[in-house]
Amino acid sequence: MELYLIRHGIAEEHQSGLKDEERQLTQEGRQKTKKVAQRLVKLDLHFDLILTSPLVRARQTAEILIAAGLSSHQEESHHLSPAGNIHNWLTDWLETKNFSPKAKLALVGHEPGLSNWAEILVWGEAKTSLTLKKAGMIGIKLPEIGSALGRSQMFLLIPPKYLL
Repeated sequence: MELYLIRHGIAEEHQSGLKDEERQLTQEGRQKTKKVAQRLVKLDLHFDLILTSPLVRARQTAEILIAAGLSSHQEESHHLSPAGNIHNWLTDWLETKNFSPKAKLALVGHEPGLSNWAEILVWGEAKTSLTLKKAGMIGIKLPEIGSALGRSQMFLLIPPKYLL
């Protein structure tokens, strides 16, 4: 199975009176994310499912990916919120699904969570070595789901500037 960890696009700055969950993509964030999505379509990438954090900026990013034709299926998961936990996601969500070993899933979320998830999948622990840029992507190939931690293979780490 392939996981594509995708960070949300450029979002509004933190402001007083604006809850973090409500921060939206900026116009620049929307435009860059659309360009990234169009490039992924040209590269013939397609996801069986786009799973997104419930926060507005992540949902908006997922909607742009859907609109570009990268998938026709989207779900929301609290596991991808900033406080999400990969162990819980693996056992509570992924292991309960019957995805094909050839499935391609896009997970739209936040930093440092997505980078930490990638490191845990590849090295078995978060080392804070990877950084995922906004609208960037990390590709991880999972072995059997029950033995993914520390045994997965990273095959892609790409900032958006290389996709624009």
